[in-house]
Amino acid sequence: TQLLRELRKLSDTDEDNFNVLDTKQLADTLSGTTKVLTMLLGAVAAVSLLVGGIGIMNIMLVSVTERTREIGLRLAIGALEREVLLQFLIEAVVLAALGGLIGIVLATGASIGLSALMKVPYIFNPGVNLLSFVFSAGIGVLFGYFPARRAARMDPIDALRHE
Repeated sequence: TQLLRELRKLSDTDEDNFNVLDTKQLADTLSGTTKVLTMLLGAVAAVSLLVGGIGIMNIMLVSVTERTREIGLRLAIGALEREVLLQFLIEAVVLAALGGLIGIVLATGASIGLSALMKVPYIFNPGVNLLSFVFSAGIGVLFGYFPARRAARMDPIDALRHE
């Protein structure tokens, strides 16, 4: 810094008209930027999961409403609440897991295409893809529980009267 001040003929009262950066400062700046971008990407993913979960819940609630007579009949002939709950919970998980599987296939295809276009290597990470699949199935459990519980707690007589 002192050498640059002398070469630029700056007096002691003048401010520096240059910047001196070392690689540590540059690495810290890049690390901070990466953290912010990662947090933003995580927020977008969280909103997407929330929207997908609400969609699954709405579809399952419609399914429960449309199948009220079937549920009433099953409960009337001796099906246990947990069996009805499990039936609808499995449907929600299958729906969410299928969406997750389709998402993984589309993301893998897009990644392979973009890596070829940008001429960078593509490395498939099974752990990350398995984690995303488990998260999508978990969203099915989380958002499918309320409609499944509603179906399981129906009164068989009222359900059979439903038109």
